[in-house]
Amino acid sequence: MTGFTQPDPFRTRPELQGTFGMAASTHWIASATAQAVLERDGNAFDAAVAAAFVLHVVEPHLNGPGGDLTAIYATADDPTPRVVVGQGTAPAGATIEHYRAQGFDEVPGSGVLAAAVPGAVVSWLRLLETRGSWELADVLAFAIGYARIGHPMLATAVQTIGSVRELFEHHWPSSAAHWIPDGRMPLAGELVTNEPYAHTLESLVRAGNGAESRRGRIRAAVDAWSSGFVAEAIHDFAADAHYQPSIDHEVPGVLTSADLAGFEAREEEAVTLEFRGMTVAKSGPWAQGPVLLQTLAILDTFSDERLDPSTAIGIHTIAEALKLALADRDAWYGDAADGDAADAVPLAELLDPEYARERAALIRESASLDFRPGRPGGREPWMPPLHPGSAGDGLAGSGEPTVWMASAAAAAGHGDTCHLDVVDRHGNMISATPSGGWLQSSPHIPALGFCLGSRLQMTWLDAASPSALVPGRRPRSTLSPTLLLRDGVPVETLGTPGGDQQDQWQLVYLLRRIVGGYTPQQAIDAPMFQTGAHVASFEPRTWSPGALVVERRVGRDVLAELVLRGHRVTPAGGWTLGRLSMVGRDPASGLLFAAANPRGEQGYAIGR
Repeated sequence: MTGFTQPDPFRTRPELQGTFGMAASTHWIASATAQAVLERDGNAFDAAVAAAFVLHVVEPHLNGPGGDLTAIYATADDPTPRVVVGQGTAPAGATIEHYRAQGFDEVPGSGVLAAAVPGAVVSWLRLLETRGSWELADVLAFAIGYARIGHPMLATAVQTIGSVRELFEHHWPSSAAHWIPDGRMPLAGELVTNEPYAHTLESLVRAGNGAESRRGRIRAAVDAWSSGFVAEAIHDFAADAHYQPSIDHEVPGVLTSADLAGFEAREEEAVTLEFRGMTVAKSGPWAQGPVLLQTLAILDTFSDERLDPSTAIGIHTIAEALKLALADRDAWYGDAADGDAADAVPLAELLDPEYARERAALIRESASLDFRPGRPGGREPWMPPLHPGSAGDGLAGSGEPTVWMASAAAAAGHGDTCHLDVVDRHGNMISATPSGGWLQSSPHIPALGFCLGSRLQMTWLDAASPSALVPGRRPRSTLSPTLLLRDGVPVETLGTPGGDQQDQWQLVYLLRRIVGGYTPQQAIDAPMFQTGAHVASFEPRTWSPGALVVERRVGRDVLAELVLRGHRVTPAGGWTLGRLSMVGRDPASGLLFAAANPRGEQGYAIGR
């Protein structure tokens, strides 16, 4: 294992292997849905779309139809990794001037003014149209069934509703009526339904009944969403005044039907980096994906023993590299106003090996407590405001969702959403992270059965920022799945929920997998850590210099050395950080494999 600390064979589980179909997901019903599609001769894209719509139903506190997604995939016929840009843009009325006039210093983390154009549904349907093989009615049948007949309520969803109960009952009556009917909280394990959402999905299917082709039926559904009854219902609802928690009074939203009609699902080629014989493919800088590539480029300048995530020197080196890459994210990443990201974000310079060596030279034997973005090409970075604090300082319902755990220390691992990976017997594979539109993020829209998202909170009310709030621009997302290729052949996809931690947890996995030689399940199960020394992407936009959260399983000696090196260490429960899942395919044998996270008891890997 190239000198890495050996994983404990008694604390790891073998990954699933098979030759027919494989799926990994953050919910057992979604995993079972994907597998059912594969067993009925659907391909990986049919399975992913079906599972994604089910996730909208069964994990409404972690994602929803009013949210967004980022996905990366490769097909059996074309190994070129492609990215699904499912992040919606800022509405035409979402200007810095408008929000300042409403009394905001930052874009709020919840409520109708935090909503970007919903991008998830249109993007999933576009993927189904271009890469799938199933009929829309068959793909949506699973989600319609669970919405109408019911599904067991997750304990984490119940806890989320409990955390915003006062907000719902006093200020968002439509949310209270749906989630706390007659004043009664749902119980964990209780069957719950969402008839309005079942009707919404059925109406999308009916919209295509007169079309002559499968693609025509899907396009008709997209039109019904973007320019038909869904857009009209969202327009009417957002135009009314709704309570905005951060300013304690009611305001109308700015999202309109014209904004939905103007949104188009996009795809683009992935950004890639070569690391120790593996090609790592990510999204562009409109999301945080290049953070992983930048960090790998920095770490590639160090010897293997400095890359072991189970040792103090390894954790120190990796955390310091992450802090440098995340500072560049906060200073340089964003969407391009004219669609030319190369002009807006100096990505080529940020990924240049010489720049990586310059950044690596900043890593000392002690932890840095400074915010240190680089100067690629001699440019001066934009400096975000640095407000010390923690993610727990925000208002109820704002910011990012949290998976609740028994360990209080797990609160340091704030942030969660959904993730799914699918590979089929043909060699198609996809990794997707759907998010946003959380039940607690915005008032419930009774006519549709879901609420809007809150992704605009990732923008800044500063025109000089590369991720400033600008109509038509995408907020710089945290959604960040990964695809790996060896010798140009796709071999694995992976990802995780977790907001700002997504690329951090994936980095630790990749180092153990690529450098340490761990199996996928060993790499997922091994002790995890994360830094909080970056500007939080969600409200409140806090910065925690030197913060390092480490699972206690690394051992007391490792924790003690990290403290001596100057890190502000928070020991976390032994199995609390990370929600990773993955699928893969051995090109030589055609054998498929998958692994999922035991933490939080939410990750599932199934196949045969």
